[in-house]
Amino acid sequence: MSDTIIKVENVGKKYLLRHQQLAGQATLKDYLVDSAKALEQRIRHFGQRTTPKLQSNQEEFWALKDVSFEVKQGDRLGVIGRNGAGKSTLLKILSQITEPTTGEIHIQGRIASLLEVGTGFHPDLTGRENIFLNGSILGMSKTEIKRKFDEIVAFSEIEKFLDTPVKRYSSGMYVRLAFSVAAHLEPEILIVDEVLAVGDVAFQKKCLGKMDNVAKEGRTILLVSHNMLSVQDLCGKVIWLNAGQVVQAGNTSEVISRYLQTSLSTLVSKSWTDIKTAPGNELIRLRKACVYPKNGIPNQPIIITQPLVIEFEFFNFSSEANITVNLQLYNEYGILVFETAPVNEPIWLGRSFPIGLFKYTCHIPGNLLNNGLHRIILSINNDNIVFKEEDILVFEIIDSMENRAGWHGSWEGAVRPILLWETEKLDEPFGNNLDLKFNIPQSYL
Repeated sequence: MSDTIIKVENVGKKYLLRHQQLAGQATLKDYLVDSAKALEQRIRHFGQRTTPKLQSNQEEFWALKDVSFEVKQGDRLGVIGRNGAGKSTLLKILSQITEPTTGEIHIQGRIASLLEVGTGFHPDLTGRENIFLNGSILGMSKTEIKRKFDEIVAFSEIEKFLDTPVKRYSSGMYVRLAFSVAAHLEPEILIVDEVLAVGDVAFQKKCLGKMDNVAKEGRTILLVSHNMLSVQDLCGKVIWLNAGQVVQAGNTSEVISRYLQTSLSTLVSKSWTDIKTAPGNELIRLRKACVYPKNGIPNQPIIITQPLVIEFEFFNFSSEANITVNLQLYNEYGILVFETAPVNEPIWLGRSFPIGLFKYTCHIPGNLLNNGLHRIILSINNDNIVFKEEDILVFEIIDSMENRAGWHGSWEGAVRPILLWETEKLDEPFGNNLDLKFNIPQSYL
């Protein structure tokens, strides 16, 4: 019997995008006629994969095209790519939420999917009731759910709100309960989308640990994430999607490295003009982030010998807030180079922050980081509510021919500092024994 648990063959998914007519041109009659034609075509092609004929105001859009791959039992597969690459569409097809337009998928085993916050939950039911509802949707018997019930509740950490309707849950509480149900009801295949980004950092780590245990039990995991560290830690293989097609598939480190080099090499400056949609929460919102060489300007190349500056600005909306910030810097291989925070900040150290706009600046000396791509993760803690922005900046440090000590090859390691060395000539380096069986070069004597 084959150990292939998922087989995707030339899968494509096509949508028809409808373009609205300009205001004043569309009439009620036009709308009713178009609706009747669309209904007629849906009825005519019901149960078929053939695509209805395009109308004059429609356009084809392929969310996926000619996607093929296999997943073995026990594999941990990551799916990466920029927004709009087709990742979520692929998972919806694998979860049998939607059908492919072309191609075939073959799946062996029960699937548990966590694609959106609260998937399979009824808002008016309590957390307790939704555990049984969601478990039933996943194909579990009432006996099986009861057997796992205490573990699910303990993992989700929502015991106090177990008998509260989930419509009153925060997005983080939704995620805790939904993931706990999906992970504990023993599916053969666990599919998780970016939804885990809603949870706090500690719970994300807890979820990754649980998925690792699930994989060690021989079950299969598919993970979509923009967090390359999570993918690096959990997944043994990665598929990189772009514009609905597979760019590369294979070893995790190799695929992620190429993805970062081609997709994330220009994120050296970001700004958000609309405070309502800027990253953050009800307490803080980002306005700007940038990295540039000292005495230089944003978007200027950063040479390995140059000091560099990291700046970010954010709005604080709460009076007398206790705010702490933290930066983590990773290289392109997912290695944490260092973590830093303003521990000696002279102005606000030990004080509460007023409402307003704040700017933080971090200085990194030259000749410290090695050449290559680097990624910054920003965390802001405001009264124990943590906001975290993954890959807020991605920048490249370019090598220099200076300070190479005659070495022309590549330098390994996360950092490349210039350290203090001392060189001295020692008298009689071989002691008093001059009766040697080999010739000593004159330069050593």
